[in-house]
Amino acid sequence: MMKAKYDYLIVGAGLYGAVFAYFAKKRGEKCLVIDKRYHLGGNLYCENIEGINVHKYGAHIFHTVNKRVWDFVNSLVEFNRFTNAPIANYKGELYNLPFNMNTFYQMWGVKTPIEAQTKLDEQRAEAVNRMKAEGIAEPRNLEEQALTLIGKDIYEKLIKGYTEKQWGRKCTDLPVFIIKRLPVRMVFDNNYFNDSYQGIPKGGYNKLIDRLLEGVETQLNVDFFENRAKWEGVAERIVFTGKIDEYYNYKYGNLEYRTVRFETETLDRVNYQGNAVVNYTDAEVPYTRIIEHKHFELFGPYLAACPKTVISREYSTEWQPGMEPYYPVNDQRNSDLFAKYKALADREEKVIFGGRLAEYKYYDMAPIVEKVMSIFGGYCL
Repeated sequence: MMKAKYDYLIVGAGLYGAVFAYFAKKRGEKCLVIDKRYHLGGNLYCENIEGINVHKYGAHIFHTVNKRVWDFVNSLVEFNRFTNAPIANYKGELYNLPFNMNTFYQMWGVKTPIEAQTKLDEQRAEAVNRMKAEGIAEPRNLEEQALTLIGKDIYEKLIKGYTEKQWGRKCTDLPVFIIKRLPVRMVFDNNYFNDSYQGIPKGGYNKLIDRLLEGVETQLNVDFFENRAKWEGVAERIVFTGKIDEYYNYKYGNLEYRTVRFETETLDRVNYQGNAVVNYTDAEVPYTRIIEHKHFELFGPYLAACPKTVISREYSTEWQPGMEPYYPVNDQRNSDLFAKYKALADREEKVIFGGRLAEYKYYDMAPIVEKVMSIFGGYCL
């Protein structure tokens, strides 16, 4: 029997596949990476418009507490000092995120942590007492959970509308575990992440992907499923990063996904909204947020070096065939269905399933890198 041409066929040129290919090559193994899109990088891909690196599939900010992961990605490309500090717009009122003393001052006019804590405790108690009066012992849905964690004012202005747009479901129909906790900071700190390391590759994510796949054979505009028998025969093992239900031909039924539609516009002005990310938290505005891409890489006096700006409005919607699946739907039906597919995957000897679609799990970027690094052990040093 002829030996397969490659050690690994990697289906999907996103972050998981690219990091896997990098370390496999370092270990002396030969990989072929295929992707059905016209570009490498999966959802990290940046499109250059008017000299601005536009995050084509939504904002991506690398953040981690793992110094080993941070040192690894910085050994490939230099990262900038971008700090994620989103703004929430509720019917024209602006609030800082995450919930911190700036938010509480904007919401209630309180100026000290004691004043803010007192207000939060009052509103939490109102929610708990209302549930007790109705004979409800524990929160039954996301709305009840949020009210007991953060109170009515912040829930109604900053959580309810945004969450319902994001998931396409009423908060009363969403499970509790989506927000088991809500971060509250009693300091004036708008840094969204608590992680020690945070930034974006200088020059965009394409530079990171290009370094990861340097010297690795790639083929684009290739759909694994259109000639599955051929692709399964080219390598000893497969690394599959696509939809796990599709891999098994939807044997148990379709997993549900949410997707995002982008409305991108180039504007003849230096600065549109003054921030990279502005969330629109009221239900009346159809989009969830506006991203202004130049703020990811141009700061202070350098902002004016580019006379134009590019914005993207994001619309969250239910996934349909032909759309890009973005994140799983966290409910019991889909969790149970995924468990059936995972049982099949666990029995595979020559297939590795990795990434948010293959594992039906929402991943940030750093945990994906960390997970692949753990597979390769000493070759990551």
